[in-house]
Amino acid sequence: MTVAHHGCIQIRGAREHTLANIDVDIPKRQLTVVTGVSGSGKSSLVFDTLAAESQRQLNSTYSAFAQNRLPSYGEPDVDSLANLCAVTVVDQKRLGGGARSTVGTATDIGARLRLLFSRAGSPSAGYSNAYSFNDPQGMCPSCQGLGVVSVVDEDELVDLDRSLDEGAITIPAFAVGQWFWKAYALTGLFDTTKPLRDYTADEWHILMHAKPGEVTAPNADAVGTTYEGVVSRFSRIYLAKDADAFKGKHREAFERIVARGTCPACGGTRLNELVRSSLIGGRSIADMYAMQVDDLVGVVRAVDDPAVAPLVDDVVTQLSRLGTLGLGYVSLDRSTSTLSGGESQRVKMVRHLGSSLTDMLYVFDEPTVGLHPRDVHRLGEMLQDLRDKGNTVVVVEHDPEIMAIADHCIDMGPGAGRAGGLVTFAGPFDELVRSDTRTGAGLRTRRPVTTEPRTPAGAVRIEHASTHNLRDVTVDLPLGVLTVVTGVAGSGKSSLVHGHLPAVRPDTVLLDQRPIRGSRRSSPATFTGLLDPIRKLFARATGVPASMFSPNSAGACDECHGAGVIFTDLAFMDGVTTVCEVCRGRRFTAEAQQYLVRGRSIADVFEMSVAEAVEFFDERSVLPTLRRMADVGLEYLALGQTLTTLSGGERQRLKLANELADDGKLYVLDEPTTGLHLADIERLVALLNRLVDDGNTVIVIEHNLDVVTAADWVVDLGPEAGHDGGQVVFEGTVDELSAHGDTHTAEHLRRHLDRSVSMA
Repeated sequence: MTVAHHGCIQIRGAREHTLANIDVDIPKRQLTVVTGVSGSGKSSLVFDTLAAESQRQLNSTYSAFAQNRLPSYGEPDVDSLANLCAVTVVDQKRLGGGARSTVGTATDIGARLRLLFSRAGSPSAGYSNAYSFNDPQGMCPSCQGLGVVSVVDEDELVDLDRSLDEGAITIPAFAVGQWFWKAYALTGLFDTTKPLRDYTADEWHILMHAKPGEVTAPNADAVGTTYEGVVSRFSRIYLAKDADAFKGKHREAFERIVARGTCPACGGTRLNELVRSSLIGGRSIADMYAMQVDDLVGVVRAVDDPAVAPLVDDVVTQLSRLGTLGLGYVSLDRSTSTLSGGESQRVKMVRHLGSSLTDMLYVFDEPTVGLHPRDVHRLGEMLQDLRDKGNTVVVVEHDPEIMAIADHCIDMGPGAGRAGGLVTFAGPFDELVRSDTRTGAGLRTRRPVTTEPRTPAGAVRIEHASTHNLRDVTVDLPLGVLTVVTGVAGSGKSSLVHGHLPAVRPDTVLLDQRPIRGSRRSSPATFTGLLDPIRKLFARATGVPASMFSPNSAGACDECHGAGVIFTDLAFMDGVTTVCEVCRGRRFTAEAQQYLVRGRSIADVFEMSVAEAVEFFDERSVLPTLRRMADVGLEYLALGQTLTTLSGGERQRLKLANELADDGKLYVLDEPTTGLHLADIERLVALLNRLVDDGNTVIVIEHNLDVVTAADWVVDLGPEAGHDGGQVVFEGTVDELSAHGDTHTAEHLRRHLDRSVSMA
């Protein structure tokens, strides 16, 4: 489908992933919203085709040296793309940066504040870098600008009952046989068979606390490095790092050995005394970093110094943008590692909104995730502002309010997976509402309100909750019903439920938004545990060992080692991923594929969709798991599809399916509508109701008003965010909230119900 005017990005013959050789035009300098059911091909079109090719072509203009230091983008499966713009992708990947990255550093607002203090602070601490906790001039010397001091727990670092030969040093990198272990065992300084408990005071000091150069080892040549004690070496290598820098067993060891606390020298501000004594209006830069953005705006605006007036205006503008995007409750000193995916995306937006570049292509991935309806309207205005500067804005989104402000809508479908990949509609929003598509039907559907809520079977009480911004909250959460905990972003929802419910009910099943950890070899079959009974079924039927039916074991193709693809590293050029020519992408050896069960090979099973597998298998060890996957709307997924190809919403629902094995549980779901289409939300609500009807208690942290209307009981937190929130502002039924509620949720619920009536 094409747009009938000039100035379009033209996509022809797009076949990436499940895209069905489609042609589509995206109007330039307009706001386009791409929607469709989960798995319909939205991300394949927008991110894996449009954005990837724009970025690849831009990167190819740089020298080979520069390209090697830029992210690598493979060439998408598409005939042609014309009239592309330079692209900026604003996605939901969490902001990294380690222990030194904060909201202030990520948005550059911190840099502007430093410049402000270098010019207007009294007494001056020096140039702007002197106000930075990431610069030796400004950082606290005690904690090196981290705000925390780390102490090594020697009882956890070593096992006194073991000798060096028995692995007395408990850090994985210092295990027996490793290079660090040899730096002690081969020195000739110790009896490596003697338990550490029997060491003399001198031996203990040498082993644990000797400084570099303090001791000369008899066998120094065997070690090949200057000797230093275990605590000294561990502290030098590890203590300056954050736990997030480590994975798996290394992270477990780090968290077990290292105890952290607020630095007493700087009070956690990260800055030295000279910087903290430089004031503007009686406040230091550390004071301003620690304030909520909503409060900081007024403080900076009040700085009355003509010499820095333009700088003050700039800082106020940037802070106001954070507030407009629903992040007024954060502080500039908040670590970026604590931000959710939605919060991370909105922090990234602040930088782009201040850009004076035009004719750019901005691509957003569900920017309303984590936003209360109150803030969605303001986010929409920001997207329109980007467009009005002369940019092309493409948004993958399910929220009807964002669809409604679009200049152009593209709907993908009609179904998901192999049943999707087509453009089912392209045009203005008012025509989309009337269209014969699942999105159109979803927009026209009137949302029923729960008028006869279930009767609770008791309640679980949370008393005097004061975590983060909660204000001594006591609340009863009913059992045996569907409860929605709602409120504006930052009002205290997660602090209340995640922070306190498990302590009262340790059997609580928390399904949060953390992504599934999986590699190219992980699939729905391996994640849900389906592969084991399927392998055993094939083994029993054929008399062949079960390992023959695993792509990670004896059955793996020798050429691609069971991955199905071959990755070729081309050094300075983009790496190339090609389908394995030996197994043709099927992962298994020819021998493994010759063994059949009911006429199908193990490779055939890996390529089955969940829906096909439900029809194929009747084994009780397999069928219940498959049905749970279908229940959460994943019937189109292939059992062997790699987890790295799944969207965030698909991963969340796979996680949910994996937890739904038993009844009589207390489930907590954290924004389960993330990534869900209007039609999928109906299925989700039906699933939640079925869970409750089966004897479970379901508590949902959610902003989506379709989920709120389905609740038996609503707990609304607020009234605002941050220190202006943290209170229960409503408890009751949806009817009561709609009729009498005086909260942001109540106001938008009434609008939502009126709008659904008008569209029906």
